[in-house]
Amino acid sequence: MLEADKLTKRFQERLAVDALQLRVAPGEIYALLGPNGAGKTTTINMFLGFLTPDDGEARVCGVSVARDPVAARRALAYIPEQVALYPRFSGIENLDYFSALGGKSHTRQELYELLERAGLQREAADRRVSGYSKGMRQKVGIALALATGAKALLLDEPTSGLDPAASHEFSRLLRRLAGEGVAILMATHDLFRAREDASHVGILLGGKLVAQFTQAELEGSDLEALYLEKLRA
Repeated sequence: MLEADKLTKRFQERLAVDALQLRVAPGEIYALLGPNGAGKTTTINMFLGFLTPDDGEARVCGVSVARDPVAARRALAYIPEQVALYPRFSGIENLDYFSALGGKSHTRQELYELLERAGLQREAADRRVSGYSKGMRQKVGIALALATGAKALLLDEPTSGLDPAASHEFSRLLRRLAGEGVAILMATHDLFRAREDASHVGILLGGKLVAQFTQAELEGSDLEALYLEKLRA
């Protein structure tokens, strides 16, 4: 569903992403770990078509992002660290507007149901987004992924700034989406959530993928110790 094939990006003399190879299949959650500047956000931006690779290719559902960005984006939903919504609109109005931009039309009842599936209660759906917490904004982002029928979801630091209860609830939503066959690529610093939620974990350092683990391979292992060992290498 998501594939990086020798994906490479340079900024002047700095190699931000170095021949990255990774695949995320339907129903998988891939957690991409790494310190600031490791290349995580650059990787996501190449999948989104915001950046053009200098070499290699990013593919979504087999479609090259560089060659056909419109077709690739149709299969994607993106939730950044701070979900951008119109503050004077309610949650349901934002969902209606952004769904329409994506070419999807829904009745008001369907929009309420999408928001409820994403964990946002009806009372909150009718309130202005200016009063929303980060967790509530993310739920609107999840509802938008559901509304557009996205086959792949890209996340950039989704649990940053969330309290433990909101982080746990958001993770439940991600696992539910994965259970419905959505492929999820998540750039994160959150080792705990990566250990708990991801079917695959990759460690990115200096633009290079220096280690990859499946959930089974991490069983009984200390992910924090493995991560710190790679940082010190």
